[in-house]
Amino acid sequence: MGYKLKFSKQVLKDAKKLEACGLDKKAKEILKILKQSPYQNLPPYEKLKGDLEGKLSRRINIQYRIIYQVLEEEKIVKIYRM
Repeated sequence: MGYKLKFSKQVLKDAKKLEACGLDKKAKEILKILKQSPYQNLPPYEKLKGDLEGKLSRRINIQYRIIYQVLEEEKIVKIYRM
């Protein structure tokens, strides 16, 4: 059984920007991986520090990344930014 994806309001705005850059397909691939297994190591994920502590990120490319948090009890991956 996989995880459910839950999106913040900001993600909708970010998705439009990614589509304009032509990176929407790569972002969808990463979201599919997160839905199946958020800790799968390819592409690698980074644990964030500072005010984003407790969240993880995966690179879409050098400039863009997806920031998310895994809620294990509810089996939810909450996407904050793309």
